[in-house]
Amino acid sequence: MGALREFYKNECIPALQEEFGFKNVMEIPRLEKIVLNMGLGEAVQNPKIIEGAVEELTRIAGQKAVVTKAKKSIATYKLREGMPIGCRVTLRGDKMYDFFSKLVNISLPRVRDFRGLSPKGFDGRGNYSVGIKEQIIFPEIDYDKIDKIKGLNITIVTSAQTDDSGRFLLKMMGMPFRK
Repeated sequence: MGALREFYKNECIPALQEEFGFKNVMEIPRLEKIVLNMGLGEAVQNPKIIEGAVEELTRIAGQKAVVTKAKKSIATYKLREGMPIGCRVTLRGDKMYDFFSKLVNISLPRVRDFRGLSPKGFDGRGNYSVGIKEQIIFPEIDYDKIDKIKGLNITIVTSAQTDDSGRFLLKMMGMPFRK
């Protein structure tokens, strides 16, 4: 079992219970999954981009990325239904905890002029989304091998019912929010 999971069990659960007065153990917010998503609109003109993105996302997540396809055709963007337009990975369990601790301790501090994440990225139900502008902050990405700078979205899905309990959970686990 990973160090972060141990920390969650021993430190976060009692603190959350004290802070929000949860009676039932199942009420206590926990990480459910982390979804990494790369939307690549330019893949319409250049389908080769997808292969590089899938490989990079697989490397970052430590789990194979799947290609996402367009649900609808949109003529303005020359988009046909079923065209590949991005890729995503869903992490659960130990891989999720490993990724979370890597994100917080290694990748985020490598962002230029990093002053903390916006505390406004919550959706009203305790889930947090953050956009990363450059994939090169991840140590697995070899700077010389990338074709272009791509961004990605990271969504952290928690079992929290409210933003406050979700924010408290992520902050306890080391998420660097701006004051």
